Amino acid sequence: MEQQKVFMKDTIAIKTALVFPQDTNMHGTLFGGKLISYIDDIASISALRLCKTPVVTASIDSVDFIKPIREGDAVTLEAMVTWTGNSSMEVLVKVTSEHLMTGKKSLAALSFLTFVSLNEDGKPNPVPKVVPETEYEKWLHDTGEERAKHRKTRRLQSKSLIDLISSKN
Repeated sequence: MEQQKVFMKDTIAIKTALVFPQDTNMHGTLFGGKLISYIDDIASISALRLCKTPVVTASIDSVDFIKPIREGDAVTLEAMVTWTGNSSMEVLVKVTSEHLMTGKKSLAALSFLTFVSLNEDGKPNPVPKVVPETEYEKWLHDTGEERAKHRKTRRLQSKSLIDLISSKN
């Protein structure tokens, strides 16, 4: 049986929010933790669009904060599944800030996350393959396997550290 395939563009999810005073730190910029919450939320929607099954966040590989997002700005997050393994998928979230009075937009952050599809028993479930179409999508897809290898190495290192910490207690 041929494995199901889904176009990358069909996994896109977009969220826009206004940055209010209660969302900011003492510098008047969006709390990093608030942004990470938004990132995880929109990335999970993208992952669900791919596999149509429950998903869990396996890792947040990186959050690169590029420019501050200020109080009064709009923050827009665009998520897309960029690569798939057997039961896991990589999701890129691109974060843009917009100064609503001038209309100026800036790339504010980038993040890669990994999600795992679960079956009804809570066990890993196979996911459809994601298919790139544009040059941008092809680059993200073609470089996804290398990022997955880095994640596996980092996960093994984390497990070693956990074992070390556990042995000290």
